[in-house]
Order: sequence, then C-alpha cells, then structure tokens
Amino acid sequence: MNQKKAVMSSVIHAFMVEAFSFPEDKKFHRFFPMKQDDFHYPSDRTEAYTIIEISLFEGRSMQAKKDLIRLLLHRLQQEPDLAHEDIETTIFETPKSNCGIRGLPGDELALNYNVNM
Repeated sequence: MNQKKAVMSSVIHAFMVEAFSFPEDKKFHRFFPMKQDDFHYPSDRTEAYTIIEISLFEGRSMQAKKDLIRLLLHRLQQEPDLAHEDIETTIFETPKSNCGIRGLPGDELALNYNVNM
C-alpha cells in the first residue's frame, strides 16, 4: 500500500473508532484509484479530488454520522493535506438483513460492537 493510502486508511479508521465505537481491530478498506483520463470531476476540484464511500448497517444516529463526516473533513485537511473542496464523503446504510457476512445474514450475526448509537 502506498503512503497516501496508508494515511487515508489510518485516518478513516481512527474516526470510525471514535465516532461509531468500532473495535480497533475492525479495519477494512478498499481503494479504487483511477487514471486521470478515467476520472472526470468539476473544475473547482484539483487532481487530489477524493471520494470516500462508507458502507454501514443502519442504526447510527444522524448526529453520529455528521460527527464522522466533520471529523474526516477536519483531519483530512491536515493529513494527507486535502482541501475541503477535494473531499466528498457519502455514507450508505443498509438493513442488517440485506448483508451476508461470515455465512450468515447480518441480522443473525452476533456483533462485538453496537450499531444503534
């Protein structure tokens, strides 16, 4: 993993732990870098334009989700030095029953963290 991805992963995970009380060891991220000519974005963005999509079970409060977004925007301005205009964050929520994890529907899993906050 290159340094920029490592920093992004660490920043995102730290705030998932802080805002959503995720367990420290529950870290999984995917990165989809695109070639410059495959990525079209508004003229008020730079080549550093970054889209962060977070997939979650539903249950977090609106305030918890806003807190996560604010934490991410604030920290990503500092490290890896992205401007607000270059960061877009979207949270996608799904019912637990719409997920399959470790061979079970999500609503049948015994989780070691709370999603209702």
